[in-house]
Order: sequence, then C-alpha cells, then structure tokens
Amino acid sequence: MTGKAAADGLALTLYVDGAATSSMHAIEIVRRFCDEQLGGHAELEVIDVHQQPELAARDQIVAAPTLVRRLPGPPRRIVGDLSDTAWMRLGLDLGPAELSGAPSGPDE
Repeated sequence: MTGKAAADGLALTLYVDGAATSSMHAIEIVRRFCDEQLGGHAELEVIDVHQQPELAARDQIVAAPTLVRRLPGPPRRIVGDLSDTAWMRLGLDLGPAELSGAPSGPDE
C-alpha cells in the first residue's frame, strides 16, 4: 500500500469476471464508493478471475463480483450486487454512511 491508504490501513480487493457488463458496473460502483464514501482513503485492487485464477483459488472466490476488505482484518466479503452503498458499508463493517443533512426518506 502507498500513501494515505497505507496509513489508514484500508485495503479492498474486487474480484470480477472479465469484461462482463456486471463486472464493469461493479468496478465503476466500487471506485466511486472509494472516492465518495471513503474519501479516497482506500487502496483498491481489481482482479479478473479469468486472468489470475490462482488468486481467485487462493482466496476461495466462487462468484464474481466479490468485494473483499483485506485490511483492517479480519477479512469481510460482499458477493453479487454492489449497487447499495449503505449495504456495502455494513457488509464491509465500515460503519454507517455520513449524514449529509438532506432527508433520506419519507420519514424525515
């Protein structure tokens, strides 16, 4: 890791399935999540399971996309749809999203 990501100790790995539409969408969503929700304070590694099957086997990846939080430990995984950022934060054990002051639903 380098820079601020190393200091914060947040490392994510996204396993994707080649150039599949769902994989391209997952990459876009996770990169935006890292920039907007984590302030760019995370290192993101993207691994294509077809190009690096040994890494997928080592990490026991059985479906793509799979997002893994490697650091801080213990590892956490989210498999499948990554479009809900609130669910992504909870699944990665990163805590709730910062409140922006704008109402988020009909109750507010």
